[in-house]
Amino acid sequence: MENSEWLQFVSVPSGTATPSPDKPVAVAEPTTVTVPTSQVPTPPISHHNSPTEQSQDSESSTTVSVSTTFFPGANLGSLPPDLIFLSSDAVFFYVHGHQVLGASENGFKSLLPPKSQKGHEELGPMISLSENSTVLNVVLHTIYNMSCTHYSPSVDALIAAVDALHKYGVPVAKYVAPSTPLFQLILAMAPLAPIELYSLAGAYDLYDIAVPISSHLLAFPLPNVTDELAERMRPVYLKKLFFLHLGRVDALKRLLLPPPQPHAPTTTCDFTEQKKLTRAWALASAYLAWDARPDLSTSSIESALGPLRERLGCQLCQSTLKARIEQLVMQWAVVKTTI
Repeated sequence: MENSEWLQFVSVPSGTATPSPDKPVAVAEPTTVTVPTSQVPTPPISHHNSPTEQSQDSESSTTVSVSTTFFPGANLGSLPPDLIFLSSDAVFFYVHGHQVLGASENGFKSLLPPKSQKGHEELGPMISLSENSTVLNVVLHTIYNMSCTHYSPSVDALIAAVDALHKYGVPVAKYVAPSTPLFQLILAMAPLAPIELYSLAGAYDLYDIAVPISSHLLAFPLPNVTDELAERMRPVYLKKLFFLHLGRVDALKRLLLPPPQPHAPTTTCDFTEQKKLTRAWALASAYLAWDARPDLSTSSIESALGPLRERLGCQLCQSTLKARIEQLVMQWAVVKTTI
């Protein structure tokens, strides 16, 4: 996603009021971002109804990058913004201090003043953060309980945003609950990076989202779980993932074990003749069990066992085999596919 999709370059006249050099600027560790005074955007009060203000005098203006959602004239609350966040890539976000403080349990990592103090023409203190604009955009949308799906953030950005929420004291379990926009966005991205997002869910004990994500991990090879992934998802969720795989494989082997039920002996097919079907089933099921996978499809089961019918001359044996395959497919379809 290009930054230009969700930020605007605003030209600010040189005479416009900007935060004075002695205004306190809080800097988030570990990255310190120093912004020259001429780059701090404070558009004139009479011209901040749009995020796309442009100055006609290019020689006396400075171009800055401002979020298209969190800009001075955005209608995000009954009060105007009183706090400015500056991302590590120099994009400005104008937000409400009470909204941020209300979401954080540690004063946004103790970066926010207890009460904003500003003049009539000012938009509050500016705080530089170590997160880039893409990640910060997701963080602020989450704090405001707004969806950022239309910005199409990457999986890495979502993971970094959740880590940033935790870092700044925003309860992850509350803001990634099933009813929240971020929960839905992470769930929609799960097929693209299931193991990474499952590890994220495990790191913050987000069971409600780990369950649906785990259904995308049936084909994931367990030997590919790295030390970093195992450490991040924590032992409980690592055990749940292993038990999901092992449990489904064990269930498949148990379901394959019973052969088709024999039918009443006839003049052309007695019990001795029916043993051929039992032996054929044993061989075919052993083949499936040997290469059993938790993501084995029902079509693969039918493909492996269906051809046995072609070798049977008895119509009753064919019918019992068909019924047994259908029963097996139905039983396998209802085996649990999530942790």
